[in-house]
Amino acid sequence: MRRQAAAHAPGRVVPVVADLASESGRAVLLARAHEMRPAPSVLVLAHAQSHFGLLQDQDPVALTALVHLNLTVPMLLVQALLPAFVRQPHAAMVAVGSTFGSIGFAGFAGYSASKFGLRGLFEALAREHAGTSVRFQYLSPRATATAFNPAAVDALNAALGTAVDRAEDVAAALLQSIVRGHARRQLGWPEKLFARLNGLLPELVDRALRKQLHLIHRHARPSGAAATQEFSHEPQLP
Repeated sequence: MRRQAAAHAPGRVVPVVADLASESGRAVLLARAHEMRPAPSVLVLAHAQSHFGLLQDQDPVALTALVHLNLTVPMLLVQALLPAFVRQPHAAMVAVGSTFGSIGFAGFAGYSASKFGLRGLFEALAREHAGTSVRFQYLSPRATATAFNPAAVDALNAALGTAVDRAEDVAAALLQSIVRGHARRQLGWPEKLFARLNGLLPELVDRALRKQLHLIHRHARPSGAAATQEFSHEPQLP
């Protein structure tokens, strides 16, 4: 974080360490945001926690924390910052979602549900604020190579023959979408097709994913324990 801050002109990057899952942590972040001059006009919500494993094996406390961080926290941050953003001549609130926000994927039930909710939140807000100076954007990466992927997800990606994007390529694509004002964008092919197909004919996606179910079950319980990791990304669809 210090290296990133040093690479930019003073005031361009303001490092803030805070636990967004806690009310006190969010208060720290919001206080710094309100102190910034000029006032910020773009919010990018890129935090998340993922869990790979069967829902029946997931700890209820961990499941509750995942949904809180992935869905409730973005909702609260948007709500708190909206009054300042609507005063800007141009502003954007951006959610970095997931392919699994459009396609419920076995082994990622809780994560998928939280990302479906995030997509619904931003879709509703975009319609709620149509015609105002604030735009809402939901941008969805597919599988991305990061150090945060647990070994079980990497193994599943390999078994499924998943194409994994470089993090820098994903970042560049997301930045391009923010600048161009895309209301929604799904990265990757065939993920883009499957996301739309799942909305129209989900039974076709059911059949396609059923062929992978034995591999998902095998990797979801490799040693009797499921894999949980922040910023873990999804395997590609066939």
